[in-house]
Amino acid sequence: MIKVINQVKGLDMYKILEETGAVMEGHFRLTSGYHSRYYLQCAQLLQHPDITYRIAAMALDLMRKSIDTEKIDTVVSPAVGGILWGYMLAYIAGCRMVFTERKPKKMELRRGFELKKNQKIIVAEDVITTGGSVKEVIDICEKRGASVEAVVSIVDRSDGLEFKCPYYYLIKLGIDIYKPSECMLCKEKIPIIYPGSEKKIGDNR
Repeated sequence: MIKVINQVKGLDMYKILEETGAVMEGHFRLTSGYHSRYYLQCAQLLQHPDITYRIAAMALDLMRKSIDTEKIDTVVSPAVGGILWGYMLAYIAGCRMVFTERKPKKMELRRGFELKKNQKIIVAEDVITTGGSVKEVIDICEKRGASVEAVVSIVDRSDGLEFKCPYYYLIKLGIDIYKPSECMLCKEKIPIIYPGSEKKIGDNR
């Protein structure tokens, strides 16, 4: 079951996710270890620059209600899911964009990217569930003296997650997840898909 809350009037964000193939249905083992009938792969949406441009412009309009986006210096995204989303937001906002990488377990700012004291930052991610990567990015920005003005995602899958700054998203999705021992999909012996992994399909053990 998916519960849908659109945040922008006149925008059917769920329809866009469906039409671009970003909503996948099957039997998925999530990074958290839980199982789900649905998985979001926003890369399917972000491969379309025209659609991405349109929803990014709407996201910036949403943020302009409470922050001055013209004063944003940099958009920062965690790799890899947030890169295309953050790049388009930066393009429309007229600022630069950098990204962080996990090497090997800790999120780091690499490739000569720099953030300076008092710079105003937007942190952009495609889908936020636990918010762990975003919180690491915020810490990286704050340690360099930069000011994180907002966090923005396409999809909020969290359970009322809050950050140190305003959080904006285009759609909130409530998707049922199951413990492996209680998974109805396992009981139906539907093969497991491991998204984002070399191990694509497994058995139901």
